[in-house]
Amino acid sequence: MNGRHRKSSLLKVRGGIAMAIALCAGIALVMSQLPSGAQAVADPTAPVTGNATYFDGLGSPYGGCGLPQAQLESQNFVALNVYDTPGDYSFYPRPLTGADLAKMGMWNNGLNCGRWVQVNVGDYCTGVNDGAPNQAFCRNGSWVGDQYNGAVLTMLVADSCGDANGWCRDDPYHLDLAKDSLNRFAKDGTAVGDMYPNHWNNRHVSWSFIPTPNYSGDIQIGFLQGAQVYWPAIAVSHLANGIHGVEYFSNGTWQAAKMNSDMGQSYILNGVTPGTGQFQIRVRDVNDQLINNGRVYSFALPAACGSNCGQAYTAVTYTTGSAPTTAPTTPPTTAPPAGACSATSTVSGSWSGGFQATVTVTAGNAPINGWTAGWTFTNGELISQLWNGTYTTSGSTVTAHNVAWNGSLAANASTTFGYTGSGTPKPVTLTCTSP
Repeated sequence: MNGRHRKSSLLKVRGGIAMAIALCAGIALVMSQLPSGAQAVADPTAPVTGNATYFDGLGSPYGGCGLPQAQLESQNFVALNVYDTPGDYSFYPRPLTGADLAKMGMWNNGLNCGRWVQVNVGDYCTGVNDGAPNQAFCRNGSWVGDQYNGAVLTMLVADSCGDANGWCRDDPYHLDLAKDSLNRFAKDGTAVGDMYPNHWNNRHVSWSFIPTPNYSGDIQIGFLQGAQVYWPAIAVSHLANGIHGVEYFSNGTWQAAKMNSDMGQSYILNGVTPGTGQFQIRVRDVNDQLINNGRVYSFALPAACGSNCGQAYTAVTYTTGSAPTTAPTTPPTTAPPAGACSATSTVSGSWSGGFQATVTVTAGNAPINGWTAGWTFTNGELISQLWNGTYTTSGSTVTAHNVAWNGSLAANASTTFGYTGSGTPKPVTLTCTSP
């Protein structure tokens, strides 16, 4: 495969299969859902080394974790191995159950979704490193260090590698990296810029799980395509420390939600009163601890969904509170009042002649129903691409606006958008306004 790993068609259509089943009332999918529960594959106790490959992007409409690529907090993302089956390249049904649990790779049946890894570039292979089944890695060559060793990047777990090749089966610590991230690895604060394609050859990398870098704000919740009151499938993102379970409040008690296949950030709920569109959840992190001291997130199936959600992802605005002891009343349907907002920017990567930045927009002490963030570049920078928002420019002044799914924020809630730019970034002062 010329040193390149491509996602199999099976993986790319898995989200589409889930959507089709949803539209058929979700009967078959519910039978294959995973219960929330403890981690089955232990985290490495120290940084581990494996082969690294790359792939073009997430499948459509979802990646393996249950989110569209546009909804990821970072466009620097990785896939983990579904299986750990050296020399065995057969397909095994997902999620893995029963005796097949012994075949589980670092994907961990989806339980490592939404976590972050710190990835460090290692040695280059001078031989053939094609991941061919039953063949050695780096055949007819050796591993050598070069000027790229030690370059580092933090990346989000967003997808899975279940293909029948040596990388995905024989190497337990293999990482599949987003192709566009390869030249964003930075060394001594400067992006390498030209590691791919001529200095790549599926190099070694070392990596370890880390808490979410510079985390602020709160989780984000959205309904998946086909979601309805009888199949309320959600995706939870913007996590401080992964996700190992969702609990929903229904009929006066807390109950464990089922994972949506092995898409580890997607769960199937039930209404506060079964068969209605009002929901309350709380979330457990990778340590099986309730996040934010058991914070309860209350929301409704958006009116835009009608009988079911037509978009790949429909964001919801939620309110937060403590755990209820009795079934709550239906929240009012009037729109929340407008409130102030603030915005902050961080440079999340840089390379020769360019950089990537992440902007966090946070509502004030009252909900908001839209936002505009603005700033003025002071060093001749220009925006190349912006995601999770729209923007206009006037000279060096940039004005960014929310898109449909991330404009409504609960009090003190946050959302992010990102962009890449040309030039050398300098700190900017941001303003934020809301209608």
